[in-house]
Amino acid sequence: MIPIVKPGEERFSALLQGRKFDLEKVEAVVAEIVNAVKRGGDRELCAITARLDGVEIEPSRLLVTTCEIKDAYTLVNEDFLTALRRAAENIHRYHRRQLRNSWITPQPNGAVLGQMITPLQRVGIYVPGGKASYPSSVLMNAIPAAVAGVPEIVMVTPPGKDGSVNPYTLVAAAESGVTKIYRVGGAQAVAALAYGTATVGKVDKITGPGNIYVTAAKRQVYGVVGIDMLAGPSEVLIVADDTARPNFVAADMLAQAEHDEMASAILVTPNRQLAENVRRELAAQLAGLNRQAVAAQSMADKGLIVLTADLEEAFAVANYFAPEHLELMLADPYRWLGRVSSAGAVFLGHYSPEAVGDYIAGPNHVLPTSGTARFFSPLSVDTFTKKTSLIDYSPAALQQEGRHAIVLAETEGLDAHAKSIKIRMEDHTQPGDETVNYVSANSNRRRVSKDQSADYSSINNQGLRDLPGMQSLKPGFGDLHKDTKAKKTNRTGQTGGNRPESIDPDGKDDRDEPQL
Repeated sequence: MIPIVKPGEERFSALLQGRKFDLEKVEAVVAEIVNAVKRGGDRELCAITARLDGVEIEPSRLLVTTCEIKDAYTLVNEDFLTALRRAAENIHRYHRRQLRNSWITPQPNGAVLGQMITPLQRVGIYVPGGKASYPSSVLMNAIPAAVAGVPEIVMVTPPGKDGSVNPYTLVAAAESGVTKIYRVGGAQAVAALAYGTATVGKVDKITGPGNIYVTAAKRQVYGVVGIDMLAGPSEVLIVADDTARPNFVAADMLAQAEHDEMASAILVTPNRQLAENVRRELAAQLAGLNRQAVAAQSMADKGLIVLTADLEEAFAVANYFAPEHLELMLADPYRWLGRVSSAGAVFLGHYSPEAVGDYIAGPNHVLPTSGTARFFSPLSVDTFTKKTSLIDYSPAALQQEGRHAIVLAETEGLDAHAKSIKIRMEDHTQPGDETVNYVSANSNRRRVSKDQSADYSSINNQGLRDLPGMQSLKPGFGDLHKDTKAKKTNRTGQTGGNRPESIDPDGKDDRDEPQL
């Protein structure tokens, strides 16, 4: 039976210590795999897949074909397609709100400063596979990349023993903007994405969760490519008061526990009666689960009920734990929301189970785990973009500011730095017409009155794609709607048979063309 403890007791401290990443035990094995693929390319990629996964596959069959995508649609039911497209619309709508603006700001001295936001050019998403199917993981990784405007979204996923990829995974990929799919997984797939092979092109960034070998491989290739985060076992922490229903609390704890034996499900409450009732409810609900053995092991090893003096202490415990998922089953959750400092996602109230965040709500379910919510954020559009600083100095601005830069450069003993500024200041004889500033845009320099607004912004939508389910989201697969009777969706979220008139054949909306 799950124990009831107080903060600071040995079981609570042991649970916190047990959340540390233990990647060292597989580091040597993973390093051997990564280096083999780096040296041997496709040959080693396929050989390692045969040896470790028991799947014999030739390099020519690594890439999933268009015919396989179309066949996958015949193997899934309409209820799944309806649910998948609803989830995709919600995820797309939420992540559209995350798009940032590039900006340019003329300075009073004649300089022009700014920041340009551009999408990464090629990203790789890892989706667990084999016997399992995780279409939701496909949506959560691919759609933010598509919203960011990433031109190439490459997916890797382990195949089944017969070399096929789960049809639900394939349909999710086609619906969410993936441009290529490779039937390979494990640390070898991560290495292929990082270093490239003759078949699998090198990417700029790798995202998506996997097992300990995948996570260790991501850590090893970081620096060669970017990664999203290092994902550990899933976890939920529920802060509840006397208004919480024990059956709701128990159901949410077991929903987390069924992930795997390492998952953590924790209730933190100042109400002892609730704690006792939840403990009884857990035993009753556990008996009816399909994954009863997994959930039971998780609750025995990683489950906990923490009894605090009050809600203040409960939130101190929650912030110290920094959970992946934080549920606030409170009478007034918004009153306490400001006390939350570290959590991947917060679920407010009694009717916001963590499972809606996994599938349908819209916010991303790829979240920091193992206490890393103290410094990591959920996967988002920002994950797939990069920021570039813009600096444009006029002769007058350099005359005004250059001497200070020279002092700092000479202080650091970098005389060539100082000279690169001096040579321009000495060559300048006339500062020019100081009644105008110059603003650069798309390499065309134009004059702007000093009276004009000092801020120029443009939405970052370079290559921005349309809502999931539209042809422009599936450039690698063509228009599958004719075969699947898929509903097309416009930018307002309304369904219809035609694309918006303002969208060009290339999938871009002229109304949103970037100014930079």
